[in-house]
Amino acid sequence: MSTATEDPYREKLWLETPLIRSIHISSLLQCDVYLKLDTLQPAQSFKYRGISHFAQHALRTHGPDVHLIIASGGNAGLAAACAANVLNVRCTVFLPHGVNQSTIDFMRKEGAQVVIEGNYYLQALQAARKAVEAESKAVMVPAYDDPIIWEGHASMVHEIKRQLPEGIKPDAIFCSVGGAGLAAGIMDGCTAVGWDDVPLVAVETHGSNCFYQSVSLNDGPFGGNVSSRQAPEGTRPERCNEHNVTVAHLANLTSKATSLGASSPSAAAVKKALLRKGGIRSVCIPDEMAMQAVLNFAEDHKALVELACAATIAPAYKPTIFHKLVPEARSNKRGNVVLVVCGGFKISLDDLEDYKRIVAADIAEAGDWEVAYNGEMLTVSKAE
Repeated sequence: MSTATEDPYREKLWLETPLIRSIHISSLLQCDVYLKLDTLQPAQSFKYRGISHFAQHALRTHGPDVHLIIASGGNAGLAAACAANVLNVRCTVFLPHGVNQSTIDFMRKEGAQVVIEGNYYLQALQAARKAVEAESKAVMVPAYDDPIIWEGHASMVHEIKRQLPEGIKPDAIFCSVGGAGLAAGIMDGCTAVGWDDVPLVAVETHGSNCFYQSVSLNDGPFGGNVSSRQAPEGTRPERCNEHNVTVAHLANLTSKATSLGASSPSAAAVKKALLRKGGIRSVCIPDEMAMQAVLNFAEDHKALVELACAATIAPAYKPTIFHKLVPEARSNKRGNVVLVVCGGFKISLDDLEDYKRIVAADIAEAGDWEVAYNGEMLTVSKAE
């Protein structure tokens, strides 16, 4: 990481993305809602920030013969491929079977070598590690669990502070969370700009909620005694002595939001979340609620977002849920909230048609969707 006297972003590869006020969501919620559009990065997701930052560090450390190797389910590999292409260094991406051809083609257009290995991410990761061990100039690019990655991601908070109207500090920042690399970067960025008291609302989907389960296994925002909170079936708690936290390992990932599909989060990120002044508001939503948000966002903003990204946006389309998550936005002053539209390549017009059918069928069954929030179970009408 860079020292306090240096500008860590002086040679950045990523773009300073727009922060726009959404008239549609602001009108719905009666507060000012700003969208940080990291969909516009060259690799089409926020991951280009941290991974390009890491790639530059690897180049400075190991020289122009460095070989970047990464295991990925898609977006992290795209970010590594794009960064390596700009830096003119070698890049190999290990993918499990099942990654769609358009993602593979994107990586190859950026000059990366693509290796398909195993049926799951962990198998691709094992193969990538063997490749790194076999080559002296090879460097493993972490997908989310590294301070240099977080330093790159933190840049978006510096941008947000510059881009908001003068004197405005957000009442909350929303982001999607899987392995928690983005969340860690946002928390570090908030500390750097004096926003450590700003609440972070971290949203994931049921069936891919290793961060939520990890927060629940520690003393923190969840009510009651931590000893009374048992890990769900299929979740294995593991104590991390380095960071003095318990982390959840999920045996199966059932959510369709595959970009949130980490089996366990960064222990250091969990620790940051538990200690920060502004706290963490950990939220899990159904896939169908995220799908509905993809459709609403496309209609309102004429832009496609991946299902994992839509997890961030979904609570903003449900006012009853949103105001429970951010009661500050209903105070006497007009509220201000930032949604990190983190992007992602895994979305297509065909996906939108599938989401329309799935959501319509689910709404036809009536009833409510269940939203988990810091140990509480909230309900919201599917038709809201």
